[in-house]
Amino acid sequence: MPHMGHPLLPMLRKLMKWSKLDEADQQAVLDLPYQLRTIRRYDSIVHEGDHPDRSCLLVEGYAYRHKVVGTGGRQILALHVAGDIVDLQNALLRTADHNVQALTDASVAFIPVASVVNIAFERPRVGLAMWYDTLVDASIHREWTANIGRRNAKARMSHLLCEFGVRLEDAGLGTLCRYELPMTQEELADALGLTSIHVNRTLKELDREGLTERNKKSVFITDWQRLALAGDFDPAYLHIADEQSGIAVGLGRSI
Repeated sequence: MPHMGHPLLPMLRKLMKWSKLDEADQQAVLDLPYQLRTIRRYDSIVHEGDHPDRSCLLVEGYAYRHKVVGTGGRQILALHVAGDIVDLQNALLRTADHNVQALTDASVAFIPVASVVNIAFERPRVGLAMWYDTLVDASIHREWTANIGRRNAKARMSHLLCEFGVRLEDAGLGTLCRYELPMTQEELADALGLTSIHVNRTLKELDREGLTERNKKSVFITDWQRLALAGDFDPAYLHIADEQSGIAVGLGRSI
């Protein structure tokens, strides 16, 4: 891989999962103009109603998308890890329809929308990879909707913990069964449609049953197969090849 340490390298790695890019395509991605910024924890990256003229790549750290309803309640819609192109849809949509906020201190590369559109049309393989990336985002969103709408609290939490393990291992940011979970119980509640008290009880239940162990910063999944079954977790919606993730698609078993 050329240009090790380049700020846009996480973006290139992500796009190359979805489409075979030749050397010229790879160089074109790395040549995109960008502005690198440090975003403090809880600072906003995108405000609902904005007319953004740039897309952002999460280079380091974690972020989340969310909406705030009329009563003031917050619903977390998606979690993002380093390497995610957080708001690629802003390359075509003129108005942001949700908020993006830093979950931890983060490093973000802002890329002009015009440059994103140009490379997508001028280099079809790059455009295909970007399209694929947005489709995978939509697939994850559908699974989250099903999780909140039709699973009980224990299944919702188990599913989220399994998903985060698979995604972080795929991104090289943790292992399947041990990783950092930089979310408070309030944030977990807003992601799962639960109360903070219910989240606390559910996490303790998973610990008591021998499925997980936790400290303030980390999660250790002690029985992956049972946790995946408890969460009705099938990683197929993440569209990560099973030989990459080390997961048996369908049952979520480590192999």
